[in-house]
Amino acid sequence: MDAGREDDGTFRGWRRPGPQPPGGLAPGDGETLDFLCGSYRIFQAARGHRYSTDDLLVAWWGFTCSARVERLLDLGSGIGSVAMAAAWKLPGSRVVTIEAQPFSVSLARRSILYNGLQDRFRVLEGDFREAALLAGEAPFDLVLGAPPYFEPGTATEARHPQAVPARITLRGAVDAYAAAARRNLAAGGLFAFVWPVARKAESDETLARERLVLLRRRDVVFREGEPPLVALFAASRAEDLPEGLPRGRDGFPSVEPPLVVRRRDGRHTPEYAAMRLSMGFPPGDLEVRARP
Repeated sequence: MDAGREDDGTFRGWRRPGPQPPGGLAPGDGETLDFLCGSYRIFQAARGHRYSTDDLLVAWWGFTCSARVERLLDLGSGIGSVAMAAAWKLPGSRVVTIEAQPFSVSLARRSILYNGLQDRFRVLEGDFREAALLAGEAPFDLVLGAPPYFEPGTATEARHPQAVPARITLRGAVDAYAAAARRNLAAGGLFAFVWPVARKAESDETLARERLVLLRRRDVVFREGEPPLVALFAASRAEDLPEGLPRGRDGFPSVEPPLVVRRRDGRHTPEYAAMRLSMGFPPGDLEVRARP
């Protein structure tokens, strides 16, 4: 546990916003129970897949770009970090998640119980590429996705088997996520996802094939002066938008200035710190670090 965290819900003088969860569950062997948004907590494998900056960013991006969210779908939801982060910001929404790994599903379900979200969440175990999994479900105003970035054989696999599908495209990449989003979006709904800048051509081709129009994009720079590694995308179905919507250089997508996470000296930037605060996280390291 971080030395700056206190038992009264503060962290280095910052007080956690939002309601207190009912709790009542403890981590098992090889697990940790960590803070997510505000006082929400999440069960994670100590050496397996753990939530990341990308998860926080795609949840933030999704509700920021959406007009209204009553129903939310999270594809390939893993341990539930993206869905729970979005749910913390959207307290009136109903949430459905789909995850193929039983171990991750079990962790997510326990986190949902710990945070008192069981009346708002439906957790499905299975492959989201199977349309029958969502048979009978009403469409969704917001569909979120954080696809794995690497094709098999192009990256080192994680040691813990639970973490492998979070990095390697064992069940499809952005193409599978976009197809599932297209099937399940409500009229005027939004598909928000994170994807590597180096593979942007694939996302462009996928969105065109699925007749999804990219409305907004924002690159993410993890350290000032370095190139962006990932970008945040927001798209809607073509039939839900006006005919003749201007596209290209003088139209959509709206390309926003890059979000810079850290300055050259390692400090979080004020903009990223403000984003963290808006998501119920402490602002991070804004102090100037002493140089050796």
